[in-house]
Amino acid sequence: MNEPQELSDATCRSLLTSGIVGRVGVCTASGPGIFTVNYAVVDDAIVFRTSPDGVLGTHANGSRIAFQVDHVDYEYHRGWGVLATGRSQVLTRSDDLEHVRAVWDPRPWVGGSRELYVLLAWDELSGRQLGGGWNPRSRLPVCRTAAAAVPRSDAFPDWPDGRIATGAYDV
Repeated sequence: MNEPQELSDATCRSLLTSGIVGRVGVCTASGPGIFTVNYAVVDDAIVFRTSPDGVLGTHANGSRIAFQVDHVDYEYHRGWGVLATGRSQVLTRSDDLEHVRAVWDPRPWVGGSRELYVLLAWDELSGRQLGGGWNPRSRLPVCRTAAAAVPRSDAFPDWPDGRIATGAYDV
C-alpha cells in the first residue's frame, strides 16, 4: 500500500507555480463552497479573477480561504496535492494589477466579466505525495513556464498534440 509523504516547501511551491487551474474554498453564510478557477502565482501569492457579484467576489475579500491543486495518476495509483491557506484581498491599485498582468495574468476560461482580481498571500503551504520513486512534475499534463502554458505531450502519448480534456471553469 502507498503511504503518503509530506512534500517540502520548495516542492509545494514548484507544483503550485506550474499549474493553471485550482480550487478555492471559501465559507459563506450558507456553508462552505469550493470553486474551480484559473490562477497565477505572482511573487508569494496566488491570484485569480472572478466576478464582483459572484460568491467569491462577495465572500473572499478579507476572509481566510483555502486554495488547492493536485494531480492524480489513476493508472499507477499515485498523485500529489498542495494546499495554501491565508487571508485574501481584492487588488485595486493599478500598479498591483499591472504587476500581476506582467508576470502572468490568469485568464478565465468561462465567459462573462471576471475583472475582480483576488490575491491569496498564503501563510500556510503544505502538500503530500502518494507513491514514491517518481517526480510529480514529470507527469503534469500542462506545465506553465515563464512564457506560456506548454502542453506536455509526454504525459498523454496517445494524444499527438498533448492536449488534455477538462471540465474546469472559472466562477
